[in-house]
Amino acid sequence: MDQLTGVTIEAIDLAAWAPQALDVQAVAFGLTPEEVLVRLHIVGRHAQQPGVIALGALSGGRLVGFGYGMPNRREHWWSTVIQPYLETRGYGAWLDDVFAVTELHVLPEFQGQGIGSTLIRNLCARSGLPRTILSAIDAETPARRLYRSLGYRDLARAVHFPNTERLYAVMGAELPLRGPDRAQSAPANSR
Repeated sequence: MDQLTGVTIEAIDLAAWAPQALDVQAVAFGLTPEEVLVRLHIVGRHAQQPGVIALGALSGGRLVGFGYGMPNRREHWWSTVIQPYLETRGYGAWLDDVFAVTELHVLPEFQGQGIGSTLIRNLCARSGLPRTILSAIDAETPARRLYRSLGYRDLARAVHFPNTERLYAVMGAELPLRGPDRAQSAPANSR
């Protein structure tokens, strides 16, 4: 358990905390109520996956940030979407023996305090795997800068997921991630 100024990072039961996690994600990522309902079902399914790790950032008992992930399996929907993009660029092996960071979000008023970087470093450290992979909006966002500061690099860009207009980048890093003493400035912590 890590302690930041007024915020505690600890393991959470993803299924039990899913509604609060989706409230955070809705604010941090700008989701509509309809998108929240769809994602609530997805998070419930993810909570049942083998090896899922979920951490929450709590302030006064309130969830102000969260992250979760799991060992990647090629048959997972996300993996089947990114596979052709990675293979085209010679990174197909990044789908195996890798921890997929599925979601990482921090409420805007708590961003820039190291919460996101603490969440993702702890998630990945607990995975026991040699590397990590994630997808993020393919733009120069605070999240992309954070991920780069932790050692992530672009594996594929302009990745199109069904049912969204946004393009994504797939990023990967060897573990352990860079710590706060080795990381460059990490201004914000949400995707």
